[in-house]
Amino acid sequence: MRRSVAMRKIILEVRCNEYAMRDGNPNVPWSPEEIGADAAACREAGASMLHFHARHPETGEVSHDVELYGASIRRVRAASDLLVMPTLGAYTIPDPRERAAHIPKLAADPETRPDLAPVDLASTNIDPWIPGKGFLMEDLVYINTIEGIRAEMEMIAGSGVALDAVLWNVGSARILGALIEDGLWPEPAFTELVLANELLSVLPASELGLRTLHQFLPEGRDLVWTGLCLGSLFPMLESILELGGHLAFGLGDNPFLELGSPTNAQVVAEVAKRVRGLGYEIATPAEARQMLGLGS
Repeated sequence: MRRSVAMRKIILEVRCNEYAMRDGNPNVPWSPEEIGADAAACREAGASMLHFHARHPETGEVSHDVELYGASIRRVRAASDLLVMPTLGAYTIPDPRERAAHIPKLAADPETRPDLAPVDLASTNIDPWIPGKGFLMEDLVYINTIEGIRAEMEMIAGSGVALDAVLWNVGSARILGALIEDGLWPEPAFTELVLANELLSVLPASELGLRTLHQFLPEGRDLVWTGLCLGSLFPMLESILELGGHLAFGLGDNPFLELGSPTNAQVVAEVAKRVRGLGYEIATPAEARQMLGLGS
C-alpha cells in the first residue's frame, strides 16, 4: 500500500566520495577544500547531510589522518549547515578501536565534532562480482564482531556523537534489534539499509531485496532509515520513499553517468526534483537534526 506523502520531509544524505577514484567521474571530491565546496553546492541543491572519507588531496588514496578529517569538517561547517558524518574506515582498518579512534579526537573540538558516525553491524564478504567477468577479488571479508561493534559504539557515543546503524543484511538488522532491546543503542535510531547488486552477501538493489531487509527492521522501535544503493539510486528511489525511507547517494557509490558526468550537487538536484515530483518535501539540515533527535 502506498504511504501518504502529505508533508513528509525526506532527508537527502550525500555520500560524496567513499573510495571512488576519478576514472568513473572526475568530480569526486578528495581534498578538504573540494569537500567543503562540494558541501556548499550540495546544500544549495537540497542536501541535508554529508558523509565523507578522508582522501589524499592529490592522489585520492585512502587516508586515516585525523588532521585531514578535521580540515574537511571545518571546510564543510564554514560553507554550510549540513549534518556531518565522517567514515570509520570500514575494512581498510581491521581493528575496531583503531577504526573509531579519530572520532573522540575530532569530538574534542566543537569545531570538528561530527554529528554522527556510522557503525557497520555485519561481517560480510565484499568481493565484487560482475556478470560475465566473475569475482574481481576473492579474499575480501569485512569483519565486525559484537565485541568490536560494542567498542565502536562506546567510543562514538561516549564522545557525544550520534550513532548510525549500517545494515548490510538481515543478520545486521536483527543485531540492531538486539542492541536496542538491551538498551545499548539509543532511539531514535538512524539506520541505513544497504543494497548492492555486485556484492553477493548483500541484498540486491531490487524491490524484493529492499522489502526483505525492511521486513526485518526492529518492530515497534523509533527508527529513521535511509535506502542506500551501491550503484544508481534512481531505480529504487520511489520504492524506498513508499516504504517510509529517506535517501543516501552520491558519487562515492556511483558515477551517475546517466546524468552525463555530474557533480554531487547535480545529482542532489536531480534526486530532489524526483522526490518533489512524487509529492514529498525535502528536509533542511535543521529538520533532519530534529528528526534524528540531535537537538538544535
